[in-house]
Amino acid sequence: MTSLSTAQRYPDAVEMRSVKSGLTYSFEFFPPKDVEGEERLWAAMSALESIAPDFISVTYGAGGSTRDRTIRITSEITARTHIPTVAHLTCVGSTRQELIEILGKYRSAGIKSILALRGDPTGGPRSPWSATPGGLNHADELVTLAAEFGGFTIGVAAFPDGHPASDGDIDKDVQVLLEKEKRGATFATTQFFFDAGKWKTLVDKLEAQGSTLPIIPGILPVTNVKQLNRMAELSGVPIPSHISERFAKVEDNPEDVRKLGVEIATKLCEDLLEAGAPGLHFYTMNTSSATREIYSQIKDER
Repeated sequence: MTSLSTAQRYPDAVEMRSVKSGLTYSFEFFPPKDVEGEERLWAAMSALESIAPDFISVTYGAGGSTRDRTIRITSEITARTHIPTVAHLTCVGSTRQELIEILGKYRSAGIKSILALRGDPTGGPRSPWSATPGGLNHADELVTLAAEFGGFTIGVAAFPDGHPASDGDIDKDVQVLLEKEKRGATFATTQFFFDAGKWKTLVDKLEAQGSTLPIIPGILPVTNVKQLNRMAELSGVPIPSHISERFAKVEDNPEDVRKLGVEIATKLCEDLLEAGAPGLHFYTMNTSSATREIYSQIKDER
């Protein structure tokens, strides 16, 4: 599998703890809605900073609803921590000129890497897509815009279970990723998934087409069954029956759900690293304990 060079991982990371192993460990957060949520975010951030992650990323909400908060939180993380930060940027709700202005704000804040995404419509990932008037229609156009703006390492999204628009045709997704790579993307993080074989199939198909784009698998440590089901419904990510059945048996016991979620995520991480994954990207849901436990188990075993 394609590994990440230091420059590909993150251009501003002078001291990267993963250089020795050739693996990256990264974490994703979303902008909190209130002061209490922001306090939880910073507590989680502080706990994870001791791990020295290769980068963290901060999401946009559906329909670009958290754009201003995303810009503010991402900028504050860059200013207040030593963690390299990847800022999300989506086509949703912004004109081309507004996207250029956001890139300028990120640059002024010292952010050197973005994740260029089409973004989800206000109604969610499976709702009909309509470009913002004066804006961009696809993520590859955003990659081009960011590359022309200059000064950023550009990441994109990948979908081991297939993007909803591809109707299950993974070859369509491969062609989309190849186009993004051609336009300037240098790494991808995936949507969460549960089958390591799906990731391997996607990577093998890309490499067969000559791609060197590192595909970092996205890991969701499940700690809440209702939350998992809601996320799966919105994204279209299938939950394998052997996993959903195990969660159904313990869903009334939060501690058992958390324990099972850590177990399943740890096994997936082990399978992915064995298959050659260049790193792991954890969807933290703005908490740190489950992610830190998984990370600790993986590091102890390798």
